[in-house]
Amino acid sequence: MVVQFGVRAGPVKREILSLRLKSGYAQDDADGRSARCFFKLTHYPPHGLVCASTASATIVVAMLRTELFADPKDVFVHDAILRSCRQHSKKTALVDPSCGRRITYGEYGEIVEAVARGLVAAGLQPGEVVAIFLCNSWEFCAAYHAATLAGGIPTLLNPTYREREVRYQLENSGAVLLISDGPNISGINLAGLQNLRKVFCTREQGSGGEPFTNLLRPVSSTLPRANQASKATLAALPYSSGTTGLPKGVMLSHHNLVANVYQLLGPGASALNREDTILCFLPMYHIYGLNVVLNPVLILGATLVLMPRFDVSGLTRLLTEEGISTMPMVPPAMNALCQAAEAGQFPTNHKLHWVKSGAAPLAPDLARRFTDLTGILVCQGYGMTEASPLTHVGFLQPELYRPDSIGHPVAQTECRVIGLGNWVASSESVAEVSDGEPGELVMRGPQFMQGYWKEPGATDAVLCDGWFWSGDIVTRDSEGFFRVVDRRKEMIKYKGFPVAPAEVEAVLLEHPAVRECGVVGRPDAAAGEIPVAFIALREGFVNCKKMEDEMCAFVADRLTHYKQPREVHFVEVVPKTASGKILRRELRKLIC
Repeated sequence: MVVQFGVRAGPVKREILSLRLKSGYAQDDADGRSARCFFKLTHYPPHGLVCASTASATIVVAMLRTELFADPKDVFVHDAILRSCRQHSKKTALVDPSCGRRITYGEYGEIVEAVARGLVAAGLQPGEVVAIFLCNSWEFCAAYHAATLAGGIPTLLNPTYREREVRYQLENSGAVLLISDGPNISGINLAGLQNLRKVFCTREQGSGGEPFTNLLRPVSSTLPRANQASKATLAALPYSSGTTGLPKGVMLSHHNLVANVYQLLGPGASALNREDTILCFLPMYHIYGLNVVLNPVLILGATLVLMPRFDVSGLTRLLTEEGISTMPMVPPAMNALCQAAEAGQFPTNHKLHWVKSGAAPLAPDLARRFTDLTGILVCQGYGMTEASPLTHVGFLQPELYRPDSIGHPVAQTECRVIGLGNWVASSESVAEVSDGEPGELVMRGPQFMQGYWKEPGATDAVLCDGWFWSGDIVTRDSEGFFRVVDRRKEMIKYKGFPVAPAEVEAVLLEHPAVRECGVVGRPDAAAGEIPVAFIALREGFVNCKKMEDEMCAFVADRLTHYKQPREVHFVEVVPKTASGKILRRELRKLIC
């Protein structure tokens, strides 16, 4: 079989060469050299191949992500971090402007090992859960890596949680130690949690807490040696966002996390490099901040600048002061930066080359608007807590640049797009939908979770024969690019027609008066459900009947009749999770 490749070498595109497949590798007919591109031919065409009737195809080598950054076998997260600390000991690892600290890799390694010994001295046993209830800070980073080094399982709590939420996660996870800060636990009753033995506070003391600095004191404790393989040892127990029902603990092993980092850093998957200075305002208790930012940046040997939370003025200041070269984002933050740029508040002397968007659907117009206003490219990615989290990521190369798409799968990630309603015992036996048709994204790979904590029934509902049923509706085009349509459970059915809330939201966001919006379905006797839009207006615009009619007309000019909102409600703010996902259940509560 002969396949045509368009090969990129640096900025110059070489001529298309005829390659012949031999033993699974692409062989260059011109000089006999291996193109170092392995093919796994399966019962369905490899993504990225556009096969013509002559069994030939035109693809780009960069699309074929087959290699990892390194071999993840039996690598533990803390070992990968400490190895990087030894290799880059003099280089700055972390910058924490909230306390003015700049920590080198050598210093960070010493801190992690000291805190780990302190945890062991505090009574932590291998396999016990350590809860971390902190905003982004050097203490969060050190506590996380120290907990795994000490044999513990870190469970990460949103620092905005209230007592009910905190107690639920501490109780459900069985956490024995809690690392937090005085203001975070102020007013929270921790009594009666049977497993919780000690609380450590980082900067301000809280009732019943010990100073975090106690963990840094020299002790003679011996760090435990791993008694299980990395695949069988949990490295994180984050809780799902809980957009439906109570949050569930997601069991992620060291192998899951390390494999996913190596997928992200592998050839053709990310533009991250050791010389980067990365700004992180995304919460690191969230898997996006933890394993797309913290772990990859430190394993790579780059510099990470921390922000405790998103703040436009603080962010724009740090862009220039720290020479930020890239940063992960979520669509609401990108929208806020667009508004800052329109107001002349975005710096022009920045060094930001590209940003990554994830955690929530990115409206195509928002990506275009951001790039038009700032000159910065947008690379969209996709994933979920259950996948550690990354499964797909876009490209920055001009010929592959599709900011409206989540790109291609990362290496060793198999994907199928299954017709809606086709849940069966094995995804292998179900035919995929045609190119461009919507279907549920079903995947498998080394990054997928071990299961839900204490929830075998919930695990069985999403994992079947090693395949993870995402619940997300996607399309895949003829070039192998994926696009997220919406969540299966969030699709609105209007007279039998499926309406994707994200599509309607993307159109509304194009209106100059709309700051943010959310769309949900309302039960309707005649139609089954009707689309209802909740809109927060920009400053200077007034909510009134005329504006409501204008919004409806704006969508009517751009979308077919059944996708148009039948009601518009104006709100001060659209409720969202910390990662930027719209809390549609909260919007539904506002419907009378």
